[in-house]
Amino acid sequence: MKRIVVVKLVPTPDQFAALESTLLVCNDIANEVSGLVQSMKQRSRRALQVALYPMVKARGLSAQPALHVLRKVADAYTARQSNLTNGNCGRSGSSRYTAVAETAVAFRPLAAQPFDDRCLSWQVESSTVSIWTTVGRMRGVRFVCAPWQHALLANRKGETDLVYRDGHFYLHATVDEPSPKPAPPPDTADGWLGVDLGIVNLAVTTDDDPADLDVRWSAGAVTARRKKNAARRTALQRVGTKSAKRKLKVRRRKEQRFATDINHQLSKTIVASAQRTGRGIAMEDLSGIRDRVRLARQQRTQLHSWGYAQLRAQITYKAEMAGVPVAVVDPRNTSRTCSQCGHCDKANRVSQATFRCRHCQWSGHADHNAARNIAALGRRMYRAAQSTRAHSSHPSRSQREREQQTRSVRAE
Repeated sequence: MKRIVVVKLVPTPDQFAALESTLLVCNDIANEVSGLVQSMKQRSRRALQVALYPMVKARGLSAQPALHVLRKVADAYTARQSNLTNGNCGRSGSSRYTAVAETAVAFRPLAAQPFDDRCLSWQVESSTVSIWTTVGRMRGVRFVCAPWQHALLANRKGETDLVYRDGHFYLHATVDEPSPKPAPPPDTADGWLGVDLGIVNLAVTTDDDPADLDVRWSAGAVTARRKKNAARRTALQRVGTKSAKRKLKVRRRKEQRFATDINHQLSKTIVASAQRTGRGIAMEDLSGIRDRVRLARQQRTQLHSWGYAQLRAQITYKAEMAGVPVAVVDPRNTSRTCSQCGHCDKANRVSQATFRCRHCQWSGHADHNAARNIAALGRRMYRAAQSTRAHSSHPSRSQREREQQTRSVRAE
């Protein structure tokens, strides 16, 4: 599996100036190229390389950095087209859609720049890197990282991004880490750990005690902390003085770091529980949830400020490292269906926390009931995928007959 290792560079003042100049020049050329690409019909990597490589090379970049600038622009336009196609920028013909489609992609002056092994080489033993810059090859640039990151860098493979953030330079390196083959979970109702994601309760699993759901990963310390940070940001923004702006600058990304830390704790707990009991993990596919659901005003901030996609990604890669299979299911009607009798009705959801089936009269915690439904869906999806894979691995009757005829002809 591929992982991203982030290490911090510790350059000298001269090295810092060279790295900064490199990002400024590369992104300035990228913006120039982007303006030309906006009027082109073909925007693939190959098309840009054929049409614009001589121009980029003439601006003073070496061969590989010039290619990476063109690829960065091509990838940006590919991502923009995907957003337009998927409706992330409004419907086709709307003012927002038109504004995005008719405006060239712009890059920040210090946006990240990718490097390959020809432009950047690692000396892991001495904790230094050698990197290409616009003022020449720069050797002996020190970096610092944790011991476990140092060990992962030995298997580094692929591109490395030079990133500037908050006055410091970082390297985002791609490494290959071996992962065990996922062990098949027991083919029973309890063989899967269902995970229900929500607003009041960030994550509820089938192992959680319904009596303790109101204080764990939920409206307790997590939500209180988020509300406190939001209130402080609002107060500082309302003041608007220089000291308030300095305080906001110090506190920026504080909510993001807090959410990332909580997601790491959640994902680690969920994967460890599944690995310890030999089960698989079933979770919801919440792609596009912000466009589908309608919420009260006080809940919109909670929904839009929490990284559910990040939590799913963390659970996925940690489960892959632990050899735990993961099934992503459709969350439709999981909160309205009774996990005991299967009856689906909107009226079953009495309140946010209470579920009472109108058919069998079973009652319980709504999120815990949804987690049980998700576990059952994960089991069925996994069984269907395994049977399809097993069926495709065996040749059909007509295929076996053709192979037998071929062998007969060759024998004759």
